[in-house]
Amino acid sequence: MKLPRRALVVGLARSGQSAALALARRGVEVVAADRDAGLDPGRLAEAGVEVRLGIEEESLLDHVELLVKSPGVPGESPLPAGARRRGIPVWSEIELGYRFLSRNPFIGVTGTNGKTTTCELLGAMFRAAGRAVAVAGNVGRPLTSLDGALPGDAWIVCELSSFQLEDVHELACDVAVLLNLEPDHLDRHGSFEAYRDAKLRVFERARVKIVPEGLGLDGSAFSPDDPLPAEPLIPGAHNRANAAAAVAAARAAGLADDAIASALRTFAGVSHRLELVREHDGVRYVNDSKATNTAAARRGIAAYAAEPLRLLLGGSLKGESFDELARALPETVRSIDLIGEAGDAIAASLDRAGRPYRRSGDLATAVEAIGREAERGDVVLLSPACASYDQFRNFEERGEAFRRLVEAL
Repeated sequence: MKLPRRALVVGLARSGQSAALALARRGVEVVAADRDAGLDPGRLAEAGVEVRLGIEEESLLDHVELLVKSPGVPGESPLPAGARRRGIPVWSEIELGYRFLSRNPFIGVTGTNGKTTTCELLGAMFRAAGRAVAVAGNVGRPLTSLDGALPGDAWIVCELSSFQLEDVHELACDVAVLLNLEPDHLDRHGSFEAYRDAKLRVFERARVKIVPEGLGLDGSAFSPDDPLPAEPLIPGAHNRANAAAAVAAARAAGLADDAIASALRTFAGVSHRLELVREHDGVRYVNDSKATNTAAARRGIAAYAAEPLRLLLGGSLKGESFDELARALPETVRSIDLIGEAGDAIAASLDRAGRPYRRSGDLATAVEAIGREAERGDVVLLSPACASYDQFRNFEERGEAFRRLVEAL
């Protein structure tokens, strides 16, 4: 790829810092900006990156030939909007990483729910087959961090969020996977149609398209009922759908069924997704902090619907209604504790559904109250149906807080 002489990276969380470092390693003059004046710029200054914190002045765009936008930065915010007015290309960190790594075969996985589990399961399938693989993207490891670190025949399995797909231009997946599509991030995208359109960009220039049955999309369709070379170890009907998608993608990448089966039988899932934290006095505590929307929470609840359930719901709002979640709660739910800024909205939906609840306010209060009441055989499930940004930096921090509280019981 032809490198710009000067680039601006906007948003300095994990992927933004990685993009800035990758560009600097290749000799590009890099300015890195974030509106958070108290942010830790990490290793950027040591790498020769000009770090500008607490400002969004359009003068930062002077002499810039490329803007790389972190997924948390809205497209209409001042610097990306100003770049477009000036005719400066705007790329996501994923687009930059793809251009650095375009010689490597690439699987892109998107969808409303199940992305991380499916990506990590695919990684396990490649490793079981003895094939070089790296798992990156929204799953945690920025794609640009792989620049210069992989042999050319290593496959890359990349989790792709709608925010990351907004600003791709040449991304071409050898295998592109859409797991599902349900309303999410409406506070950012404005409408389900805009959210859907961002997700479907994964199929632009894709060689093989793996799509869910019933959506009417072109491609190889998968279903939760598909025969698999082995049944997945991880619980839940939604995880069988994730497994079916992973199997279809792995076969498209040329993996043999014996390796696929080995991974299905042994893959235990990932942190913060129906993760058994502890069994204490016959009560199981399950961390599903990654359930940041109502569709994900419904799937997590359904996985334990046959058992006595005590639920923790709430967090920061994303523009969703909680009515369907409230109506669909199984009769096995023994208690519901509400936390975070979404408490009032969830309470209103539960009132309409005639379901009792308790306003605990925060995670510590909720876990303490549940710990006093829970009986042998109960499952305590943190499946919040909300983002975490009201009381935590991210869903991982929320899940770790739940883990610590449970371990202290």
